[in-house]
Amino acid sequence: MGSSQSTPLINGIKAALGGDEKLYAFPSKIAYQLEDVRPYNLTIPVKPAAVTYPKTASQVAAIVKVAADAGLKVQPRCGGHSYANYCLGGVDGAVVIDLRHFQHFQMDRSTWRAKVGGGTLLGDLTKRMHDAGKRAMAHGTCPQVGIGGHATIGGLGPSSRLWGAALDHVEEVEVVLADSRIVRASATQHPDVFWAIKGAGASFGIVTEFVVRTESEPGECVHYSYSFTVGSYATMAATFKTWQKFVSDPELTRKFASEVILSDAGMIISGTYFGSEAEFNKLEMNDRFPGYKDHHTIVFKDWLGLVAHWGETVALRLAGGLAAPLVSKSLTFNGADLIPDTAIDRLFSYLERVEKGTLVWFIIFDLAGGAVNDVPETATAYAHRDALFYLQSYAVGIGKVRSSTRKFLTGVNTTIRNGMPGGEDFGAYPGYVDPTLVNGPLEYWRMNLPRLQQIKSAIDPRDIFHNPQSVPLAGTPVPKSPPKIAMARVRLRKVLAKLCF
Repeated sequence: MGSSQSTPLINGIKAALGGDEKLYAFPSKIAYQLEDVRPYNLTIPVKPAAVTYPKTASQVAAIVKVAADAGLKVQPRCGGHSYANYCLGGVDGAVVIDLRHFQHFQMDRSTWRAKVGGGTLLGDLTKRMHDAGKRAMAHGTCPQVGIGGHATIGGLGPSSRLWGAALDHVEEVEVVLADSRIVRASATQHPDVFWAIKGAGASFGIVTEFVVRTESEPGECVHYSYSFTVGSYATMAATFKTWQKFVSDPELTRKFASEVILSDAGMIISGTYFGSEAEFNKLEMNDRFPGYKDHHTIVFKDWLGLVAHWGETVALRLAGGLAAPLVSKSLTFNGADLIPDTAIDRLFSYLERVEKGTLVWFIIFDLAGGAVNDVPETATAYAHRDALFYLQSYAVGIGKVRSSTRKFLTGVNTTIRNGMPGGEDFGAYPGYVDPTLVNGPLEYWRMNLPRLQQIKSAIDPRDIFHNPQSVPLAGTPVPKSPPKIAMARVRLRKVLAKLCF
């Protein structure tokens, strides 16, 4: 950014924030990258043109106008957990609007709808809802994640089979648009904006307030864990096949949440049962998954205790609130497709060949379905309504992420894709952004991308709210992936499955 641009931008931002030096920072500040930028993924260096900390929606709107007048891109930051640093713009030169001051909370005890500031972290949200009447909503397990990104891109968590994704709780938002207007958006007010915000929020505006429906906290819950750390990965493949068959039962209770975590240490099957210990015992988990080395169940009658326990797993300690060199990939198993036994065998054999101790990695299969799948695919911008489970994988480097590490995670996805008929019909969860995707927007938003592009062109024609994989303007060339032949094969496979019962 040259001096001819920097002076108007700096003066404009200072004026927008009333000259309060605590509410803005520029690259000239000592320790700017460390104190204000704070990239989450240390493998992707980014230097924004400015980092701002507004306190009101009017200040947010004023900053958006200043940035737009300077021809710069804008991105909001809440928890700051973008795997590709998209909350910092993803590339140099963006204006960051940090929402840390938007912490207001109010519960309407007649409707049990809550007003939540757009900068609220999930850990704080859980506590505030509890204190306001023992209420709750579906969201992820990492307490340092912010609702601003979480509830505008998806928001999956252990209670999603019961209650839906986090964005399914959102009934209204206050949002600042690219033309600096501050509007209320809902199913009846600015419905196109509301539809787009619920799945692709960072491309369309900055949400300063959410209005969300809440649920009564569950009573007794059981957290379970089975560790398989003896034997080879090849021997663990049989257990994974059993898990997949179990969770794919259409009659499986929505009270049951589960995940499989693969790592250098072996395999863990864990999750939460949202019901009594007596109900959980009827599932006969010990008999379903023999061969475990360790088995633990914890009965929680305290919702805050359970949520805190979710945030204490090894994976979250490594990738939760701490910046690190990392690489991540994901797959959504659209159409509730299952992994064939042969592909499972290949995956576990692939893991067996990885040299031990060379990197810290996790591969997590998260069960979805239930209430998430009740919502039609086109009802919100979030498009993965037909997925039974999701794959997220990431590795943390020591100092940097080696090329061999990237190759390892890519190999995980490739092994699964190549082992499934019509494997091109995968998507990627937009909360686990992957900058290496050939066409991220199509992977993230699937059939909803064309409508998102039309709305984008209507309300943000200059593409102010932009990152390297944000929703492109209508008319922007989009690679046609998956190819028509692959899509035809997928449709044929699903038809044959129905005919063959």
